Amino acid sequence: MRRIVVLVAVGLLWASVVGAGLKVVWDYETAPGAPADPPAQWPPTSHVERVPGRATLVMLAHPHCPCTRASVSELGVLMAGVHDRLTASVLFLSPEGVPSNWSRTDTWRAASRIPGVTVMEDEGGREAALFGASTSGQVVVYDEEGRLMFSGGITPSRGHPGENAGRSRIVSLVSGRPVDRRISQVFGCALTDSK
Repeated sequence: MRRIVVLVAVGLLWASVVGAGLKVVWDYETAPGAPADPPAQWPPTSHVERVPGRATLVMLAHPHCPCTRASVSELGVLMAGVHDRLTASVLFLSPEGVPSNWSRTDTWRAASRIPGVTVMEDEGGREAALFGASTSGQVVVYDEEGRLMFSGGITPSRGHPGENAGRSRIVSLVSGRPVDRRISQVFGCALTDSK
């Protein structure tokens, strides 16, 4: 009988530890990053090129954030549906003092393979500051006239691609359909993280 009690106690302890660990992981994956505070009008000093007659999407990304892979994957899905109405750029952070190829990660290469997407280094986080971004995966979309249409993320949680409100809202906006909101939560690492 004593052996059964010990086994049950050990089993309950094990289940509690696993449950607590899963809760920590869940809380991390579903905790959004700091939202951007982008300007209502396109920042005139931005180095990102806008194409007349099209909306412009800018994604600010940390090249070493594992969550960025999901954001880039979702950008590929997004662009496959709206590439004729939207120009996109992914700006990878390149802090001062890092080696010249620090930003050229597998995530950079994945973004470079998406048709209609331009990939650039964001030296010193200059562009991220212009667009008020502090979380990797932050997306801003401006209309043809340079007015802010959308700000937020395009993944459902940290590091996980899949159907999400941000991507759906962008597709609706550039297609001229109404949306419930023009923002969404952004999931990713801090852009200032020097991983």
